[in-house]
Amino acid sequence: MPQIQLCFVWHMHQPYYKDLVTGEYRLPWTRLHALKDYYGMVNILREFPDVRQTFNLVPSMISQIEDYATGQAFDPFLRAALKPAEDLTEDEQAFVLQYFFHANPSRMIFRYPRYSELYYAWQSSERNPKRAKRLFGVRELRDLQVLSQLAWFDEEDFAIDPEIRALVNKGHDFNLSDQELIGAKQLKAMGRVMPAYADLAQKGQIEISTTPFYHPILPLLCDSNIAGVSHPYVSLPSQFSYPQDAREQLLRGREFITSRFGVAPVGMWPSEGSVSDEALALAAEVGFRWAASDNGVLARTLHRDATPLTTYRPYLWEQGGRHISMLFRDHQLSDLIGFVYSRMDADEAATHFLSQIHDNCRESLAQGRNALVPIILDGENAWEYYAQNGRPFLRALYSRIQQDPQMHAVTVSEALQLIQPERIDHIFPGSWINSNFDIWIGADEDNRAWDCLLRARRAYDETHGVSESKRQLAYEELLIAEGSDWCWWYGPEHDSANRPEFDQLFRTHLANVYVALGLPPPEDLSRPIVQATVSEIHDKPTGLIRPKIDGEVSSYFEWLGAGVYKVDSRSGAMHGQRFIIRELHYGSDGSSLFLRIDFEDRVSAGLHDSTISLQVAPQSDPEHATTFSMPVSAGGTQKVGDVEYAYVNVFEISVPLSAVGVAPRQPIRFQLSLWQSGLPLDALPQHGWLEASTAEPDAWGF
Repeated sequence: MPQIQLCFVWHMHQPYYKDLVTGEYRLPWTRLHALKDYYGMVNILREFPDVRQTFNLVPSMISQIEDYATGQAFDPFLRAALKPAEDLTEDEQAFVLQYFFHANPSRMIFRYPRYSELYYAWQSSERNPKRAKRLFGVRELRDLQVLSQLAWFDEEDFAIDPEIRALVNKGHDFNLSDQELIGAKQLKAMGRVMPAYADLAQKGQIEISTTPFYHPILPLLCDSNIAGVSHPYVSLPSQFSYPQDAREQLLRGREFITSRFGVAPVGMWPSEGSVSDEALALAAEVGFRWAASDNGVLARTLHRDATPLTTYRPYLWEQGGRHISMLFRDHQLSDLIGFVYSRMDADEAATHFLSQIHDNCRESLAQGRNALVPIILDGENAWEYYAQNGRPFLRALYSRIQQDPQMHAVTVSEALQLIQPERIDHIFPGSWINSNFDIWIGADEDNRAWDCLLRARRAYDETHGVSESKRQLAYEELLIAEGSDWCWWYGPEHDSANRPEFDQLFRTHLANVYVALGLPPPEDLSRPIVQATVSEIHDKPTGLIRPKIDGEVSSYFEWLGAGVYKVDSRSGAMHGQRFIIRELHYGSDGSSLFLRIDFEDRVSAGLHDSTISLQVAPQSDPEHATTFSMPVSAGGTQKVGDVEYAYVNVFEISVPLSAVGVAPRQPIRFQLSLWQSGLPLDALPQHGWLEASTAEPDAWGF
């Protein structure tokens, strides 16, 4: 009798948040999801021994979990959570308030009465840390520190760990010992994740598949112009074509999983289900025997609609002597779990899901064929939208599967042995989203990111005479920057409170490439790729000025009439962006440009070994800018060429127009950035140039 072979593939992935140079993890999401999702999703299967599944583990995610488990990882969010509330600085208090409500309110925050109370207090302050000061004293801040971490623990912890249960029952008025306990429990929880996978894999209840090491979009690494096949006439950046990097990402991923589980993975979920003939050829070449994508890609490959009859069967891709088995996810059913069932009763959702599968499989079964039903989706992010982290739904679903005589939950490799594949000689290039690559390439921000990556990759190829360890570091940073996650946030499709942090981390990885190679990073890496992330305040000059360049504001009248430009650091879109430059004053006497940089008081003492990079160009010829590099070191007036500068309390600069090829009283444009140890710290303006006339005040503009 034909059967339904149900293949769950849970894709476990987070971006690579670690800065290899500083060792710091910039964002906390790998740690937080490991507390519940990575562990809980596999551990729950112990209750259902007849349910077998496939877990796709991204190597760069596992390496981060291992860092945390050994106590080697640190991130500013965990430090802020564990620091005694009474010792938090004003900036740290603002950090806690801005970040520690980043959880689903209805399912995670409102589950705890005290967390809910604090959430509403934060909302009533209009999410302004200064306004919130009167509502958040030491008691409130400590409760927030503890509850913001407790909300991410696995459901099992609440049931079997008496100390965690005691914290839940206590609910409020936590003390320093409670803070220390929540830190120790996190470390212990991180250490149980990988053993849980290894145990069930050894028992045969789960299969481990993987993804290229840093989760890149393989077809775009092989040839970024392939995006023009799936979306004709899309705007593309300069061609990026490094199939050797794609191969390296595949090899590293496979070798990493082998080293951790003792068995080489035979299956792969290519990042975002992205496939092309070249990518599949590489996967087959390095040893993978199956891969998966979306049935939208299948439809465009077969040139017909993806029905249950076409979707619920395996395929064998063959080309150029290479072959690899393929399965294609049921897009609709996978999305029901990801986006719909969280709003339903658990039993009703489970019943609906299995009813849909039976309806879809009826025709295949009537023809005497087994039906392979691929359900492939993110294994972590959906559950914070479910009641009790999705555990009631999963238990209802798995118990029904075990009781269904016509249905078997199997691993992908098991299913492929049971059903004869259909042969295909090509694959349409695309991903699980709209069967194209538009999320990661084509928009202005995406293309700028690809151009920055290409320039760094070429710099790596062209630079010689660097020690092998430095070259290895540079290449590792390149591989990280090839990951899909950066361009997920670039472009118009997705938004996040952490979007600026993703942008900054991407640019830091690229800057680290140049630093490792002993090269100065390109100046544009100091500027955000994401657009419209900050508010700018700009008051234009009202008169000619001629200040004394001595590093001090020696007179109130000295800069009177100057223009003032600054970034509004209160902008909510920037959440945690560290601004170093408070404001810029600028003006002219008709023959020189004068600049005054005021730093934030709290950071000015840490600017040793920093450098101001100033670019000035004729407004009519911006491509021919002159760059001046000036160290931020306290002292009297100094010179670089004809440019004078000084730093005591403020940083003052005088640039003769003749030094940049501009005639007196002619319009110019300029931009400046602040660097330390070869990495960008800040820039003004955040995007583009400041443009100005050096003639009469009413001619100044922006």
